[in-house]
Amino acid sequence: MALDYRKCAEQIAANIGGGSNVISAAHCATRLRLVIADNSKVNKEVLENIDGVKGMFESNGQLQLIIGTGTVNKVYDEFLSVTGASAATKADVKAAAASKMPLWKKILKTPGDVFVPILPAIVASGLMMGLVEALAKAIPSFAESGWFGFLDLVANTAFALLPILVAVSAARVFGGNLFLGGVIGMMMVHPGLMNAWTVTPTNQPAVWDLGIFKISQVGYQGHVIPVILAVLLMSTVEKWLHKKVPEMIDLFVTPLVTVLVTAFATFVVIGPIFSVLENWVLTGAEWLVTSTGGIGALIMGAIYPWTVVMGLHHMYNVIEAGMLSGALGLNIWMPIASAANFAQFGACLAVALKCRNKKLKSVALPSSLSASLGITEPAIFGVNFRFMKPFIAGVIGGAVGALFGSLTHLGATTYGVTGIPGLLAINNIPIYCIELVISAGVAFFVTTVIWKEDAPKPVAAAPAPAQVAPPTVSVIRCANGTVLQPVEGNVIPYDQIPDDTFASGVLGQGVGIEPTNEVVVAPFDGEISSVADSKHAVGLSANDMELLIHVGVDTVAMNGDGFECLVAEGDQVKAGQPLIRFSREKIKAAGYSDTVAVLLTNSDDLDGVEFGAK
Repeated sequence: MALDYRKCAEQIAANIGGGSNVISAAHCATRLRLVIADNSKVNKEVLENIDGVKGMFESNGQLQLIIGTGTVNKVYDEFLSVTGASAATKADVKAAAASKMPLWKKILKTPGDVFVPILPAIVASGLMMGLVEALAKAIPSFAESGWFGFLDLVANTAFALLPILVAVSAARVFGGNLFLGGVIGMMMVHPGLMNAWTVTPTNQPAVWDLGIFKISQVGYQGHVIPVILAVLLMSTVEKWLHKKVPEMIDLFVTPLVTVLVTAFATFVVIGPIFSVLENWVLTGAEWLVTSTGGIGALIMGAIYPWTVVMGLHHMYNVIEAGMLSGALGLNIWMPIASAANFAQFGACLAVALKCRNKKLKSVALPSSLSASLGITEPAIFGVNFRFMKPFIAGVIGGAVGALFGSLTHLGATTYGVTGIPGLLAINNIPIYCIELVISAGVAFFVTTVIWKEDAPKPVAAAPAPAQVAPPTVSVIRCANGTVLQPVEGNVIPYDQIPDDTFASGVLGQGVGIEPTNEVVVAPFDGEISSVADSKHAVGLSANDMELLIHVGVDTVAMNGDGFECLVAEGDQVKAGQPLIRFSREKIKAAGYSDTVAVLLTNSDDLDGVEFGAK
């Protein structure tokens, strides 16, 4: 049976608190992505059981409903129509969600925002490095060939010039000019500087003596944090100058001053200080994994899934990049992430095999397969974290697997890949396979033991908005067209509306309606010309007819309480489409009449105008 897209959208809207509770709405290939104003109004249990919704999770401030390819766009269109929300892009939704984050989370999330776009380049280079090194070990003559030299160059480029990639991506994140960001990145690895990897106690860089300042002539190969902070400064200075410098000279002055200020600050303060701090962080991370008898790795294997839940796991990319660029030349953090991710696969697979609910099984099985490839969000948010016990089982499995990986000295030639794809980048494939089996096996076993599928229970769903029958009775007629009755109830002459302004006809002639329901619909096909800030009134136009629909008398004083406007100015509407939902009870409790005024504001300019139900 085909999905009723309209009904699905109405049930979603009804169980998230209505359109007024939606800050932003967009969709991707499979999911409806929403940013909600008040999460306490969201009925999560019901959302998961709506026909058409295959799963639900919250991530980075977004409520994401898994609906499916080819279906989500149709439900999304109906959702916009039902709620009156404006269409947004995924970037708009991310920005809206980010604005709700606390400051500490924004700071920790920034490295992830910088690194995610450059992951394809890093993954490609890392995998190629692993393959080239494996071939060189398997075929000694290959290591002496021109092919090895060429492929080694191709594989190492992204890591050798990593600060440039980081700088361009950081400029995008901070809103700076991408090309100025690229200049800052290139400046930090300029061939005129001594390569940071060649510095030793006996091979020290020269120094530029600038009088007040002394600058060490050494590059920042392999560093990340100094680059990000330098571009943050650059973007801040550039945006400030754009506001202050006259447009006539902005093109010349702003880039020049921006680059000079950033260059001095980078080489005098930011670089020297934060490269040392970054080295301390890197040393501490390596110590945690290698010098604690595996205890540090066990702890991080348990913590890692929680950082995924918070959307902060990409911050580890800073540590992994430093490890690859350091003396060890090996990413020993990747086995920890891989163990944690593959454990979530094992837990999710256990749910898929153990559960009897067909809908849950249809979500859990593909989600577990996705997790085995290193993409764990569907498994974590759609299944494991939702039931919690499988998630905890995954945490246990990840901790045990990470401990094994640390004790067996596993490492990778790249980052950004875990699970099965990690086989191409790991330094010891057989041991890595054992780590994956341990992680998934422990999680699978613990999930099977501690998780039990709940018996289905009836859930009292919030009722979807009642269907409103298209209006058939006309209340205003003229040579330009017909105005149908926009709300059910008793039609009265406009001069009987209990308000002197409406009754006098100064705003136009029409009718009043004493409502018997609480939904105002469009009385003709037309365009929304105005929407009151207090949501109690809308203006419509079509064929030179200008119509005002005003719900209640003096209800502007209610400041929108009891009203939900479902359209925005400029929207095209069809006759019968809901425009406003209102509470008669709240209007009367506030001491106002709920009479709806329907006035043709330019009635004096139209021919053959008639009023009254017909």
